[in-house]
Amino acid sequence: MPKKRGFDHLFAATGYSAGGLAVLWRQTAFRHELVGGGLALALHVLFGTAPLAILGQLILLFVLFAAEALNTAIEHVVDRLSPEISIFAKETKDLGSAAVFFILCANGLYFLVAALLAF
Repeated sequence: MPKKRGFDHLFAATGYSAGGLAVLWRQTAFRHELVGGGLALALHVLFGTAPLAILGQLILLFVLFAAEALNTAIEHVVDRLSPEISIFAKETKDLGSAAVFFILCANGLYFLVAALLAF
């Protein structure tokens, strides 16, 4: 297939992203992160957190969602390459999970600091 260019490429890329979001939506972890992120943002508003701090939380949430998408992609590739139980598959999936965990921790710490500063 010839490579798309210009607006055709933009529309195709938007479709690919929508497809990725559909795959991500099927992941329970993503839906939990989405609910938790929404709750964190709502609490920031309730606490009177500064708008710039809320924007920082939103950016961190987008980083979390991106990491979750990459982790899901890694899991799909590993499941295809190594359908049997293997150390390779376990360690690769564990590393993706650790990346998501670190960003979850960053979100939690950021929320606590921003919320405490709001009081």
